[in-house]
Amino acid sequence: MDSIPLLKYLRLEKDPYMMESGSNIVCTIIVNDTSYTCNQEKSLLLFLREDLHLTSVKDGCSEGVCGSCTILVDGKKAKCCTQIISHFAGKHILTVEGLSEREKEVYTHTFSEAGAVQCGFCTPGMILSAKSLLDNNLNPTLAEVKQAIKGNICRCTGYKKIEEAILDAARYFRENLPIEDTHEDGRLNTRFKRVDAKEKILGSGLFVDDIQVEGMIYAKALRSKYPRAKINSIDISRAQAHPDCVTILTAKDVPTKKIGHIVQDWDVLLGEGDITRYIGDALALVGTLHREKLDEVIDLIEVDYTPLEMITCPSDALKANAPLIHERGNILSKEVLKFGNSDQAIATSKYVVTRKYSTPFNDHAFMETECAIAMPDGEGLFVYTGGQSVFDEQREIAHMLNISEALVHCHTALVGGGFGGKEDMSVQHHAALMAWVTKLPVKVKFSRQESLLYHTKRHAMEMEFTTACDEHGKLTAMKAFILADTGAYASLGGPVLQRACTHAAGPYNYQNVDILGMSVYTNNVVGGAYRGFGVTQSCFATENNINLLSEMVGISPWEFRFRNAIEPGQTLPNGQIADSNCAMKETLLAVKEAFEQNKYAGIACAFKNSGTGVGLKDIGRCILSIEDAKVHIRTSAACMGQGIATMCTQMVCEETGLDPSLVLHEPADTQRTPNSGTSTASRQTVVTGEATRRAAEKLSLALKKGTSLSDLEGKEFIGEFSAITDPMGSKKQHPISHVSYSYATQVVVLNEHGMIEKVVAAYDVGTPVNIQSVEGQIEGGIVMGLGFALTEDYPIEKGYPKVKFGTLGLLRSTQVPPMEIHLVQADNEKLPYAFGAKGVGELCLIPTSPAVAHAYYRLDKKERNVLPITDTPYRKKHTE
Repeated sequence: MDSIPLLKYLRLEKDPYMMESGSNIVCTIIVNDTSYTCNQEKSLLLFLREDLHLTSVKDGCSEGVCGSCTILVDGKKAKCCTQIISHFAGKHILTVEGLSEREKEVYTHTFSEAGAVQCGFCTPGMILSAKSLLDNNLNPTLAEVKQAIKGNICRCTGYKKIEEAILDAARYFRENLPIEDTHEDGRLNTRFKRVDAKEKILGSGLFVDDIQVEGMIYAKALRSKYPRAKINSIDISRAQAHPDCVTILTAKDVPTKKIGHIVQDWDVLLGEGDITRYIGDALALVGTLHREKLDEVIDLIEVDYTPLEMITCPSDALKANAPLIHERGNILSKEVLKFGNSDQAIATSKYVVTRKYSTPFNDHAFMETECAIAMPDGEGLFVYTGGQSVFDEQREIAHMLNISEALVHCHTALVGGGFGGKEDMSVQHHAALMAWVTKLPVKVKFSRQESLLYHTKRHAMEMEFTTACDEHGKLTAMKAFILADTGAYASLGGPVLQRACTHAAGPYNYQNVDILGMSVYTNNVVGGAYRGFGVTQSCFATENNINLLSEMVGISPWEFRFRNAIEPGQTLPNGQIADSNCAMKETLLAVKEAFEQNKYAGIACAFKNSGTGVGLKDIGRCILSIEDAKVHIRTSAACMGQGIATMCTQMVCEETGLDPSLVLHEPADTQRTPNSGTSTASRQTVVTGEATRRAAEKLSLALKKGTSLSDLEGKEFIGEFSAITDPMGSKKQHPISHVSYSYATQVVVLNEHGMIEKVVAAYDVGTPVNIQSVEGQIEGGIVMGLGFALTEDYPIEKGYPKVKFGTLGLLRSTQVPPMEIHLVQADNEKLPYAFGAKGVGELCLIPTSPAVAHAYYRLDKKERNVLPITDTPYRKKHTE
């Protein structure tokens, strides 16, 4: 498992950068002040990463779009993913590894202090773009900073804190300020530097694709040519004869054919006689000695198909004569949520609004594409992963191979963003299968285009919502039908539909609801978990209906929401009684001025659960072990950028009073860290946070007896927390659907030309754990929500996605408006878990799209019920 030793290169005293025609040396380049020669034409990015092992330079898109591969060439920034090495003969190239010690010190400080680092995948590229600006201008304006990083995409932060960090770095360089060693106590509700910031800023932290293993081969799957077709034959003979081919696996080589996160309906490999379900279906798995030979070998595989009628519309899938995508039928799941008598309440209400709404598939666009490395480990496998739960990966790999879970050892590297999109198996199972058969280390990595085409998306939904109120604007009832397109396989389609239903009526006090939801199979790309988890879609419908009702009543949309907003002790539409820590009305009060003082301001409210809920097992676990007089935090809770390590560290420091320098967080590992469930449903701050607090409470009691950490050497303190909830359809009068909820209100302000001038947002997340992280999560979520509302789309034509990374519509720094964040809390008793902290990772973007739609309605009185919305300066019309 040791990394390959770095190649040794001859340092040249002379420099004829390009050799003569007969030489086998292509060129010489100077990288971080050292000369290197390369004897093979190749991508500059691969040369830097794989030959020189300068892994701060990332491969995010291979299109020259994302900026993760940014370097400086003779002092000017450039993207190297699409460039060949000979173009840089004689050039001086700088990566983050080559920064001066002063530069490393300043950027580490300012990016950490500002909270400018989340997943960290884009960070080195951002820093080099910043350097290209600050080398020439040490007193830049905010506009100049935005322009400098325009070519770098960040999916996590919303850019604001990166911009603040760059402006602060300019001040340190301009005034030659020393970096003061300020002490941080690590307590909750403080500004505390992320514990993983430095390794991400300097590029020393490893993502899976940064790891090289001796003797490693590469694997890739042949995918279906058609969304739905019968596979008549697969001929691998020509491909097997290729000199670089190690082996080719087909369905007959898979011990257990189907896997799945919840429903095991997803084929590992389809074989002859099978019927494909979408273009991402894998038919054969190719292993080669060299990465660059994979496509060459795959192209030699011959497949004979019989194309079949496909279903790409969920309503068509429900027709009696529709072909069955799965043997058990085209309906994955059906949910019914009923309280009170909606029909009667609607019939007797003064005002009633019924509208249809449509939201599209949406790509996560995390900056790091999916990658895994699997290798033999005794009688089993060792797997480097970058997903949202090492135990989920262990379980599914073991199931596929029909072996004990104990034989599959999964260890996480850094994860470059997830947003729900790394819950399902994408590459991990294929790496494991190839390693199991060949007994060799295997790397499988999605290109950006493969990630776009094959991994899960936000569910497209068609919705019809009816909402009613009385003459005073008090909500009386709602009725809804939600039809979700789960695509070819189940993934998280069932739970996503549940959240869409349990949150569909909004964070308001009325109890007549009648919601029917259906999640339906089609031959489209798979719908899976995505930040917001179904609530993003249903909130768009409910909040738009409420705006229309407020107009009918004749009161302001703010006043309408305030009259109906849930308060502690009142009953939510799903039957659950709001906890004493509910601060929904406080979020409205915090944005009242911003809404009322702007003519073209749109408003929307939202709430989102923390924890899996609905009666499912939901357990957080943590072990604190004392090793070398330090506290090791051991939990499998995955960090995709949201800051698990920092959250756990602050929980320990708050409970014990220990200095954070005495606390270390370990990466998730199935042999070392206890199973704390999937990082999903905004659950980890509450569930794993409380488990960590409980373990820290036991440690604190031991320390209070007069012992020191040295005295406790070798001891372990175990914490576990189980969030108990009631299932969907519970007959209880007041079922507990989720262990806690967070609440938010957003105001989006337009100018008279329809450009967004400002976003003001207020959030009730209970006790904030880390101020920078909470603000950064919210800012990043708002920008993601603005993209979902205005610019992002994922068009599919007859089962074929028509997308590239550069056409997704991701917002750039120059397009992001100013954001003002308010954190509010209820004055009442806090939740008894995790010091009263609640989740924010998903809630942050949920109210954005309806707030945007409402702002445009106030501008031109046009209803916009389809996302992304049109007739705006950001998007003129839908692409048909």
